[in-house]
Formats: sequence, structure tokens, C-alpha cells
Amino acid sequence: MRRFSFVTVDVFTDRRFGGNPLAVFPDAQGLDDAEMQALAAEFNLSETTFVLPATDPKNTARVRIFNRSAEMPFAGHPNVGTGWVLAWLGRATHGLLRFEEIAGLVEVRVETGHVTIAAPQPLSLGPEMAVDLLAGCVGLDEKDIVVAAHRPMLASVGNSFVVAEVAQTALAKAAPDVAKFRAAARVYPAATAKRLPVYLYARDGDGLRARMFSPLSGTMEDAATGSAATPLAALLLSLTSDKDQRYDIVQGVEMGRPSRLLARAWRAGDGIRASVGGSCVPVLKGEVTL
Repeated sequence: MRRFSFVTVDVFTDRRFGGNPLAVFPDAQGLDDAEMQALAAEFNLSETTFVLPATDPKNTARVRIFNRSAEMPFAGHPNVGTGWVLAWLGRATHGLLRFEEIAGLVEVRVETGHVTIAAPQPLSLGPEMAVDLLAGCVGLDEKDIVVAAHRPMLASVGNSFVVAEVAQTALAKAAPDVAKFRAAARVYPAATAKRLPVYLYARDGDGLRARMFSPLSGTMEDAATGSAATPLAALLLSLTSDKDQRYDIVQGVEMGRPSRLLARAWRAGDGIRASVGGSCVPVLKGEVTL
């Protein structure tokens, strides 16, 4: 029999049972692809991570990220949570970890419990999504979608999302319509049968409020989405002449799992880069026997 230990943490929160839960397997050597996918489905969280030896000794680890139905090239809260767990296990070097992932190298910094990750790619933008198509997916009226700064569009810094601004009064009433997501996936060019994540945000004073829906991949709503907060920050910076900007984003309130994500975007030589950080709280640890 093979035994594999795991840890769960709540990410982007300072309280247990807030934020976004994550399962981490700190030593996943010996698990094959099918077993990793099966374990991710069994945990039934938005993502589960599996830590393997790095291919380059200069890096800390190779990290594989699985949602309920597929492997992901990059994701935010899985990197923040995995960074926290490995630092807790003493694997950080002067507070720094470097993760090899499908989307590229992810740099993780840990400072007194606060973990910040740098997204692996500069901002890239994809096709716009029609306002009526988007509104139908999330149960809103077309007038609820704000297009003054930008229209709904695909944005990525390693993991792509349709990013759309909505009226502050509309954010709380948004609700995913799975049938309309499936229909939209057939006509929106950047979607697949299993993936059409939509990230809504609204301005709230000096900060932002956000919600993320990805029912085609099994996540009706996500409590904290770092890989969506980073392209949002990069997109917003791209609409200005600023060199650097920070964004305080609250998510998960409607789910009863309030989360706080501190995002930053800056202009670099290869485009607009972004990072996101937050706190983590340990919840469970255990062992799986296969």
C-alpha cells in the first residue's frame, strides 16, 4: 500500500473557514496522472495541488494543479496555499520558492505568513464577449454590464478568464446559468466544452469586489481567484498611463467565505506583469492510502 500525506489550508483569509480551501500533497512522487485527477475530484475543491521534485535544481518544486475535471496550467490560490504549506515545512530559501508549472515559472515570496505570487506571463488579451451573451450566463440584464472602461474580454497572465465590470448593485444578484454557459461555450471562440470562467468585478469605494463563476469545470462559484485577480489588475493598469498600481479585491462574500486579495500590476520590459498575495490558515492534515 502507498501512503500520501496531505494538508488543507484556507487561502486569502486570516480566519478558518473563510477564503478558498485548498488541498496540498507536499510529496506526490508515485502518483500518476489519473490518480491525481481522481484525488482532486474526491476532495471536490476548486483545486488540489501535487508537489513533485523540480526538473531544474535551482527551483523548489514542480507543482501540478488539478481542478475537479482537468489539470490547469496556473492558478492563484493553489500557488499561494502551496507556497504557505512548503514554507511551513521549511522548504523556502530566505522566504523564496520557485515553482515549475505548465504556464511557466512561478515565484513565491513568504513574509510572516503573507504569501505573494508573481504570475508567470505578461498580460495577454483575447476576444471580446458579447454583452448579451455574458449577461445571460450570469443572470444579469445587459444594462448591468459596465462598458465605459472596457468591454467584457478574455484576459490572461497564465490562466484565462472573461473579465467584465458590472454595476455595484448588480454584483450580489449575479447567478450562473449552466445551460447558458454551455450555449455560450459553443459560440464564444475562446471557450471549450469544459472551460468558460467568468470573472465579474465592481468598484467599491477605493477597492474592488469580485465574483468568479466556472460551472463548466465544476466550480459554480469560487471564493477567491488569484489567477483572475492578476489579469484584472494588469488589464486595469493597461487602461492608464501609470507605471504601477495596487488593487485591494474582496471576493467570496456572497458564499459566506470572505476573501481578501492584494493584487499589484506593473509595466515591465515584456509587457504588463502582475502579482497577488494574501494570508493562509491551516485547517486539516491527513493521509491517503492507495
